[in-house]
Amino acid sequence: MNEEMKDQIAELMRGTSEVLVEAELVKKLSRGKPLRIKAGFDPTAPDLHLGHTVLINKMRQFQSFGHEVTFLIGDFTGMIGDPTGRNTTRPPLTPEQVAANAKTYQEQIFKILDPAKTRVDINSRWFGAMNAAGLIEIAGRHTVARMLERDDFAKRYKSNQPIAIHEFLYPLVQGYDSVALKSDVELGGTDQKFNLLVGRQLQESYGQEPQIVMTMPLLEGLDGVNKMSKSLGNYVGINEPADTQFGKLMSISDELMWRYFELLSFRPLAEVAALRASIAAGRNPRDVKFELGVEIVDRFHGAGAGAGARARDAFIARFQQGHVPEQIEHVILTTDGSPQRLANVLKNAGLVASTSDGNRMIDQGAVRIGDSAESLAKVAGRDHALPTGKFLIQVGKHKFRWVALQQG
Repeated sequence: MNEEMKDQIAELMRGTSEVLVEAELVKKLSRGKPLRIKAGFDPTAPDLHLGHTVLINKMRQFQSFGHEVTFLIGDFTGMIGDPTGRNTTRPPLTPEQVAANAKTYQEQIFKILDPAKTRVDINSRWFGAMNAAGLIEIAGRHTVARMLERDDFAKRYKSNQPIAIHEFLYPLVQGYDSVALKSDVELGGTDQKFNLLVGRQLQESYGQEPQIVMTMPLLEGLDGVNKMSKSLGNYVGINEPADTQFGKLMSISDELMWRYFELLSFRPLAEVAALRASIAAGRNPRDVKFELGVEIVDRFHGAGAGAGARARDAFIARFQQGHVPEQIEHVILTTDGSPQRLANVLKNAGLVASTSDGNRMIDQGAVRIGDSAESLAKVAGRDHALPTGKFLIQVGKHKFRWVALQQG
């Protein structure tokens, strides 16, 4: 294996959770022909955040090495509803919802992928023309016993929770996408491993060379604990304003920064290693985090426009003016999942001595909350309650905390 091939494999393996089977991937790459890379996305939400881009970034890496990338929009599977990680049946989307979300996806992915080198496809192209006999034929290539090996199905079955027949069809339909596209490699999150392996098994059943399954980790959100999620408030949206994106990225811990470099940065591994070495030699981690923030903001707001540098300079200016300290303590509070009264949060986060003090500070208009430094705003009244998520809280002029509320 020559050095160029070794470098390609090292970059493609970067950040992966599992590659099944790695030796087969090396064999496919050694043939010297472009591989067909597939990643499927059900258009279940209109807006993407950085957690969604982990897979898209890996697709871009494959593109950079000359491989053929297909961004598959699961408009057909989206109307079934992915049962992954669910303990109840997921409500299916309407065709109108799927179409609207799919259009938004296409507008966002080309901030990362090269439009000239990206094939966008929809799985209704083959399933829309398939009759019931065709779907039954696919179903005949898998067994109920294999379906019940899947963890979420097994749990629901054992606890007498209903499993709709169409939910069994979802992995088969997703798996058949790999047959239709003759994919060499399929990418997915770790929670999609079962579905991806069904695709590999179906390809073998149809006489195709089985695809490589490459799973990527679920990116931790800003709290460093839970996966990035809008519902938890620990996300960075790719359509958010540049200053908001930069401010949120500056809130992550120094340790989590390296996870983001691994999964989100396009810098070669050697450059990331050099940044680690510079901190070990005495460089301020904040300055390295600045480099990450500039790269991410430039990606979604235009490097040529200097958006990242402007966001960095505005961030520094805010801190130099004494508005917000550079280093802010992070606190994680466990809750029962229900909204928490603000005065209780202030006390438990160590920002006030008691709930009475908290209410008094709220009444005086001395409490501000936001999801970043630039979004801090005064709280209207003591009835204010906080859901699960991550919040920057200021009490008075000088007390600040990043507070993450998570369900225990």
